[in-house]
Amino acid sequence: MSTITARNDAVDEFPTEQQLTAADRCDACGAQAYVRAVVNDSELLFCAHHAKKHQEKLSAIATSWHDETARLFEEQRA
Repeated sequence: MSTITARNDAVDEFPTEQQLTAADRCDACGAQAYVRAVVNDSELLFCAHHAKKHQEKLSAIATSWHDETARLFEEQRA
């Protein structure tokens, strides 16, 4: 798992301890959240679909972007 932090159009990856769980729900549709974005000190949660849909706009203003969508592929293999 990693957190991507954008600073002046640069993207860095840092490890994070706080994994999203099934209790974390997408703010847009209520599906399981796999992405956490921090904007203006507020946490936004998104399913993979809505994260992809909003990533371009949010990347310009988000202070962090924690993406666990790779877990979807791991779960399909299990």
